Amino acid sequence: MGMMVNGVWTDDDHRNKGGAFVRAESAFRDRVTADGSSGFKAEAGRYHLYVAKSCPWAHRTMVFRALKGLDEAIPISYLGTPIQGKGWEFTNAPGYTPDPLFGAAFMHEIYAKAVPNYTGRVTVPVLWDRQSSKIVNNESPEIIRMLNTEFDAFAKRKVHDLYPTALRSDIDRWNDLIYRTINNGVYRAGFATVQEKYDEAVRGVFATLGALESHLMTHRYLCGARTTEADWRLFPTLVRFDSAYHGHFKCNLRRLTDYENVWAYTRDLYQTPGIADTVDLEQIKFNYYHGQRQVNPSGVVAIGPKLEFNAPHGRERLASGS
Repeated sequence: MGMMVNGVWTDDDHRNKGGAFVRAESAFRDRVTADGSSGFKAEAGRYHLYVAKSCPWAHRTMVFRALKGLDEAIPISYLGTPIQGKGWEFTNAPGYTPDPLFGAAFMHEIYAKAVPNYTGRVTVPVLWDRQSSKIVNNESPEIIRMLNTEFDAFAKRKVHDLYPTALRSDIDRWNDLIYRTINNGVYRAGFATVQEKYDEAVRGVFATLGALESHLMTHRYLCGARTTEADWRLFPTLVRFDSAYHGHFKCNLRRLTDYENVWAYTRDLYQTPGIADTVDLEQIKFNYYHGQRQVNPSGVVAIGPKLEFNAPHGRERLASGS
């Protein structure tokens, strides 16, 4: 995918260590607050969100923006598939968005606008501050926490707190397990270059899917009767699983649709108002199969599978999940 070194783009991303995929830390960690005490005050139209529909990390921020009805308060740009040697690309092709702020051709130009001598990976999502011309944050868990509470004055939808104090220890426990074994686990499997690292990652993916299957037999959502941050951090990986990770990343012990409860749970989340519009399976498949040539050198994109996300899920029968 590439990275920047002292403000210059390079095609070497330095992410594979001893055959294992290692995810780099995000570089921009400031915070928007409702009262402005952080130096970044929540204001309608001040911030711009750069995402890619294919990216599961960016998808989290799209989900929270949709749940809260923040489409008018926080404008958004959809990047195209990463170009070999150039990274995330801006394009005016259908379903994508040219850069409205600087007319940039690639996302690394936006990073250079913020920090001319930047060294690090160029990722999405990015929350950009138009007022200061800075990247506020490019770490998706932190961006979704901001969207959960700090922009409530501009939200068109009133949604319950997705990170409530009473459930935080439970949410944090699920987040940790799901990130290690599912969200990042599929990447550790897909980008592994030695057998034992692949085997370890895949076993972790399916061990956690098995645990989720048992848990969701009696719980509608991970932490009870209402969705929380933990559900929405898991959802982008689940919705991509059979279309991308099962085949492209060789996470093929089972399909997601083979798990009765996990598959119904995924459909339940998908059918939440506003969420289906954040999912574009054609872009997802194109990005993974065509864009990641180190995994799929031919760039040929899989046609299937056919998935019925709108099929009845029947999970209304589950109450608090005790």
